[in-house]
Amino acid sequence: MGLIGAHVSTAGGIYLAPKRGTEINADSIQIFTANQNQWNPRQPTLEESELFRIAIKQAQPRIALAHDSYLINLGSPDGNKLQRSRKAFIEEIDRCAAAGIPYLVFHPGAHLGSGTDVCLEIIVQSINICFQQRPHSSVCLLVENTAGQGTNVGYSFEHIAYILKHVQHPQGIGVCLDTQHAFAAGYDLRTERGWHQVLDQFDEVIGLNELKAFHLNDSQKPLGSRVDRHAKIGDGLLSLETFWWLVNANEFKDIPMVLETPAGRKEGYAQEIQLLKQLKGKKKPCS
Repeated sequence: MGLIGAHVSTAGGIYLAPKRGTEINADSIQIFTANQNQWNPRQPTLEESELFRIAIKQAQPRIALAHDSYLINLGSPDGNKLQRSRKAFIEEIDRCAAAGIPYLVFHPGAHLGSGTDVCLEIIVQSINICFQQRPHSSVCLLVENTAGQGTNVGYSFEHIAYILKHVQHPQGIGVCLDTQHAFAAGYDLRTERGWHQVLDQFDEVIGLNELKAFHLNDSQKPLGSRVDRHAKIGDGLLSLETFWWLVNANEFKDIPMVLETPAGRKEGYAQEIQLLKQLKGKKKPCS
């Protein structure tokens, strides 16, 4: 079984997040290290970052991930917005490093009319600039696949492969696979057979060794819809077989699997985590 957990609140300070993970029986957590909807958020103090390091060692979650701000677009064709995004992304890396968070998950970017190829090249340039400015960072950047809504790139494995192939420090980057985004982008994960087909394609195009984390989300929207709408596990158009296979896959037993569903509240995530853990070792559910 993977390290099943959820995105948890940092209200009151990032150091409170590990305890909240323990309260929902999470083996992994994901957080925002600062307000995700502000360009100039309050930064955690050095003391708060150190308290997070201490708290994560004492709590149930074995690993923490961070997700970057929703405002950041590393592929923006607008020069001013691009510079602001790059600066904010470097700050994200610095906050993760200060708190000892090993993974920073990010959406690759949106082309806003400039075209996919141009956008992918700008994203590569943005990541390379970050590597140049933080050459010794211990933080691994995880490209998250997208649903392909609007002008977002990263909905195809080929897009992600291009980014990983062209960055200057490939050892500092990997992939976070979101189940809802993959399904909405046209990758059918509803059955065990479907999983094998999708992961064979992922391995051929990107390489399974690059897969470092999962976002576990059911889908409100159908296969290939290209619409990003998460649903609670079991309430959407994916099947319990989707998640049964994943939590029983031995090759992913040490990989963080983080819920980002509309359950939201502590009680909701606790129930979903319990459901997923109960699927471990059980017979395949009926599709």
